[in-house]
Amino acid sequence: MKQIVIQIVVHNGQKYIRSCLDAVRKQDYDSFSCVVLDNASEDNTREIIKNEYPEITLIKSQKNLGMWPGQEFLLQHTDAPFILSLCVDVVIAPDFISVMMPVFEDESVGALQSKMYQQGAKDQIDSCGFSITRGRRVINIGHGEKDGASFSVQKEIFGVEGAAPFFRRSALNACRIDEAIWDPKFFWYGDDLDLAWRMNLFGFRQVFVPSAIAWHDRSTTKGIASGILNAVRRIKIRREIPLKKRQLDMANTRWTIIKNDSIINVLRDALYILIREIKTLGYMILFEPKVLAGWVRFLKGLPYMIRQRKLIKKHIHRAPNEMRKWFS
Repeated sequence: MKQIVIQIVVHNGQKYIRSCLDAVRKQDYDSFSCVVLDNASEDNTREIIKNEYPEITLIKSQKNLGMWPGQEFLLQHTDAPFILSLCVDVVIAPDFISVMMPVFEDESVGALQSKMYQQGAKDQIDSCGFSITRGRRVINIGHGEKDGASFSVQKEIFGVEGAAPFFRRSALNACRIDEAIWDPKFFWYGDDLDLAWRMNLFGFRQVFVPSAIAWHDRSTTKGIASGILNAVRRIKIRREIPLKKRQLDMANTRWTIIKNDSIINVLRDALYILIREIKTLGYMILFEPKVLAGWVRFLKGLPYMIRQRKLIKKHIHRAPNEMRKWFS
């Protein structure tokens, strides 16, 4: 039986830590371990783990490293060939690992995505992975929609979402750029998209496995499907998201495109991209003007991202025409 490690990075997670670790305990797969990095929590997270989950390895950080830099830090303390990077606000089904592992028999598969429901909302999808439009809008597949036949087919997807991605360690290592898997400049938001895009470019398949079930208490746009009718509601909820996170979203998503997209595909879709950028800018000016400060961070980081792009280009296995199929 292949070894697996469940890695959890948490900052002030006492609200979720018990439900997350209780689900980990119930896994019907025998050969796994769990390690938690406490990212300088100021609540009772560490005490709960130490007192109630003695079998869990707890590592303490004196500062908040960020979600994905924290995951990369944990990789230095583990050696299992498969890694489940689990967010603390996710609960996985008892057979989550056991139904995933057979898909990894295909050596071309680098990462797996579960069917993730919204916590407390019966049959409502949170995410089935990432898709991307010609305008480079990144979409959580199925978010806010009722479960159905279209979400029950195992298939390759553009990328795995960051709440509970399941990775092959060798694929992660192959995606290192400047000795880092997750770009440290991102810190908090969009790291999962950046890695998913790069993993795709480097030739690794990412697969949606609908029989692997999880529940996610997403605190941002929970329960809101896309569409014009939901726009007003979305505006109100977005204002509840921390300003720093919205600024990171603005900069990091565009950094990801700069780093990973091909010039020829950008030119082919230039009109779609331009229209989307104009709409986004207009929205920010009208409803979230403070988010525009994120452009300062974007511009300051641009020379670094261009250097990263040059390094990524040396390892690309999929040509622009192969990647084009994802821009729908």
